[in-house]
Amino acid sequence: MSSKKEQQLRKYGTLVVLFIFQIQIFAFDVDNRPTTDVCSTHTILPGPKGDEGEKGDRGEVGKQGKVGPKGPKGNKGPLGDIGDQGMLGKIGPIGGKGDKGAKGLTGVSGKKGKAGTVCDCGRYRRVVGQMTINVARLNTSIKFLKNGKNHYAYERKGKKQEELLDLSAAQEGFRHGTPSAPLSASTIAVIAGIRETDEKFYYIVKEEKNYREALIHCRDRGGTLAMPKDEATNALIADYISNSGLFRAFIGLNDMEKEGQFVYADSSPLQNYSNWKEGEPHDPAGREDCVEMLSTGEWNDSECQVTIYFVCEFLKKRK
Repeated sequence: MSSKKEQQLRKYGTLVVLFIFQIQIFAFDVDNRPTTDVCSTHTILPGPKGDEGEKGDRGEVGKQGKVGPKGPKGNKGPLGDIGDQGMLGKIGPIGGKGDKGAKGLTGVSGKKGKAGTVCDCGRYRRVVGQMTINVARLNTSIKFLKNGKNHYAYERKGKKQEELLDLSAAQEGFRHGTPSAPLSASTIAVIAGIRETDEKFYYIVKEEKNYREALIHCRDRGGTLAMPKDEATNALIADYISNSGLFRAFIGLNDMEKEGQFVYADSSPLQNYSNWKEGEPHDPAGREDCVEMLSTGEWNDSECQVTIYFVCEFLKKRK
């Protein structure tokens, strides 16, 4: 009986081993098949449409796209507001002297003055007489500087040069105890406080004016702003400025028409002689278009709008 059971157990064991072996072979075969073969016998149908999901987060900004074609010209916009006033431009060139104006109408006669009082002026007559002489001399100097029509007689370098001195105002003042003969040029220079060369007189006008006003002032009196064209003339004017107690004065030199090209007041260019201060002319802003002479005789470019004293020059008119 026991041997029979043992035979059955062996039979069952063998069957179990064979079954397991077949299963392993089948599994190996399935793994080695192509996917299409595996799925060919199993059709998977799509399921029903799912619910709509939540809105996702905003994505990052994309790259800059290519520049599109140029659009058509737009309509003209409205007129903008008025801008701030610009910088002051350069001073234009000095214009020519204008024509003499028409004579004005005669003014209304003044009222009759009050009668004078009588005083005992005996002891003051001598002082008053001397003052009258001094005033007459000053009037002579003023007339000389205003019209430049003075002529004189003098001898220089062995050659006699005759010039008549128009002393109508001087003779009027010198009648009382003074000679009526013509005065020498050196006497005129002392009276007027001027400087001179063989051909010109130089006079410092102690009135503060800008360059344009100074030039017109000299021209209206028959002269022009001083033009030192050589070393001797420059030294004479520099000594004049220094002895007058001044530090600087305008002279007739500017580059108003073209920056960097200096010309004299008579429009002649600056050529062989100059006496610029070290580092001058220096005008990075383009505003210093006029020239002043320092008491040392050196030149400096300056703004034309500043108001300072100036030096006029007058030609000696000869008969």
